[in-house]
Amino acid sequence: MDLFKENAVVRIRKGAGRSLKAGGAWIYDNEIEAIQGEFENGGLVRVEDFDGYCLGHGFINTRSKLTVRLLSRRKDAVIDEVFLEQRVKAAWDYRKATVDTSSCRVIFGEADFLPGLVVDKFSDVLVVESLALGIDRLKPVILDKLLQVLAKDGVNIRGVYERSDAKVRLQEGMERFKGFIGEPFDTKVEIVENGVRYLVDVEDGQKTGFFLDQKYNRLAVQNLCRSLAPERVLDCFTHTGSFALNAGLAGAGQVTGVDASLLAVDQATENAVLNGLSDRVFFLCADVFDLLPKLEKDGERYDVVILDPPAFTKSRSSIKQAVKGYREINLRGLKLVKDGGYLATCSCSHFMDPELFTKTIREAASGAHKRLRQVEYRTQAADHPILWAAEESYYLKFYIFQVCDEK
Repeated sequence: MDLFKENAVVRIRKGAGRSLKAGGAWIYDNEIEAIQGEFENGGLVRVEDFDGYCLGHGFINTRSKLTVRLLSRRKDAVIDEVFLEQRVKAAWDYRKATVDTSSCRVIFGEADFLPGLVVDKFSDVLVVESLALGIDRLKPVILDKLLQVLAKDGVNIRGVYERSDAKVRLQEGMERFKGFIGEPFDTKVEIVENGVRYLVDVEDGQKTGFFLDQKYNRLAVQNLCRSLAPERVLDCFTHTGSFALNAGLAGAGQVTGVDASLLAVDQATENAVLNGLSDRVFFLCADVFDLLPKLEKDGERYDVVILDPPAFTKSRSSIKQAVKGYREINLRGLKLVKDGGYLATCSCSHFMDPELFTKTIREAASGAHKRLRQVEYRTQAADHPILWAAEESYYLKFYIFQVCDEK
């Protein structure tokens, strides 16, 4: 298959493609009137409106309900190696201008106009996640161009690992895969973020190994704890211990991190040792939903409580159940905060939109008989850019509140 050959035209139904025309990158199967010409799934196509007006160029996969993903909206765009190099360079230049690039997300799918592709940089290692057939076929060229762009900037990469093991690949007609791209290397990578050292397991850690999107939210908690000097901090859904370690580094007296995964707890404990914090940052393997009521019953109270749960919903159909989960953990977490203490709480589900998340926290505060004073509201780090035309790119909501008893 010629990667850059474009023989077919996808024609949009009259009145369809509203999201695409508003700046989005997706065309669903029920928006397509006809496909003219020969094509292979994963190949490039020209996209036209019902009247023949060119809407752009992208790749097609009729096995997926999300049938076309747009690479360019320009009528005269030529998708080739030069085009892909320009996309990669633009993504890297943006990171250099906005974030600490020692470890960062270098490519964030649709928000970097390379739909379906994620590339994270952990020190001198790249981790790749490919979620669409078309981008999967272009992936070798994109990675080659990325390595060249980084090398020209003096950034040498010692290895690339692929974590394309998400279930969504099955919907694209692809197998789930993880493994080395190129020569094998030690998949335990040490990074430094906000002055905290971490060992990132790019082979077996969650997602690509570490959640870079919370970088500056962790720093916000570190700054709060440095000013507050809290005696006790509780970090729920701690994963590799990141919020807990930021609190410990800032001088918190005793920090407890909780996660249901024993692997995560072991990694977090290892990270505490790495930072010389094992005397006051501890980790517990437990179900947070079971633990919080027990801590409340036992009369435990904390100066700072942090809630960083996984996404409780990945579809619109399960939002109601997710709301119950978010309301429950926030209610329980609020009851554990001392009067005048602080709560950091977040949601990483795109479907839990900011308005609904805010409403859910408000209901939890009412149920816990607490008054909230907002310190700050944040989203994901700038290396996970929010593209206003792509709603799915805005997913992380993060609040810090001061919590006061009703008076």
